Amino acid sequence: MPRKSLYLSGDPKADALLTKDSLALLIGMVLDQQIPLEWAFKGPFELTDRLGTPLDAAAIAAMDPEALAEAFSRRPALHRYPGSMAARVQAMCQVIVDDYGGNAANVWKTAADGKELLSRVKKLPGFGDQKARIFVALLGKQLGVSSTGWEAAADPFGEPGSYMSVADIVDADSLAKVRQYKQAMKAAKKAAALNDAAAAPRKATTGKATAGKVTAGKATGKKAAPAKKATKKTATAR
Repeated sequence: MPRKSLYLSGDPKADALLTKDSLALLIGMVLDQQIPLEWAFKGPFELTDRLGTPLDAAAIAAMDPEALAEAFSRRPALHRYPGSMAARVQAMCQVIVDDYGGNAANVWKTAADGKELLSRVKKLPGFGDQKARIFVALLGKQLGVSSTGWEAAADPFGEPGSYMSVADIVDADSLAKVRQYKQAMKAAKKAAALNDAAAAPRKATTGKATAGKVTAGKATGKKAAPAKKATKKTATAR
């Protein structure tokens, strides 16, 4: 069953828009990168206010790029990189117009199964593989999208009872758990990077030492043979 309202922006009005407006939800997902998720998912609500009209894929796709970038950049900016995100959102809207009749919900409503749904989302500008899987999980877990095989398509984010992404955030408690998981993953990656950096000099030193031994061995071998021959000749002369 779909939720009454999503819990992503920290603002009831912004969350209500995300829940009822498919394009707003897609735009929020695009913005959810390198900024706090509340900032990202409040963006569609703020954009609606700045444009002065409901969000419409065809209208955004047809906008002057500079005008859209200005709307994104106006303080407070909708993203850390407002210009590039405005271009990305506009490109996504153009795909929605060209491939889905201007209706963002058709991205998932007309998908034959979870595999096709994932493929469609991955082709949208602003969606890499991981973000596409998270979005499929969000659709399946909270918005009642029941495409066959969506759980497998969203793997590992489709796992029930997990707290790995925005797909699992339904209240303040689950938000805290998702943040804790992300912090743990970030710490693990940092530790792995430090270990790799520390191991690199040791490998380089070991490699140089080994190369030095091999070179020395070759040099000794070349000089040793003539020395032995010279000794034998001297003994014979005596």
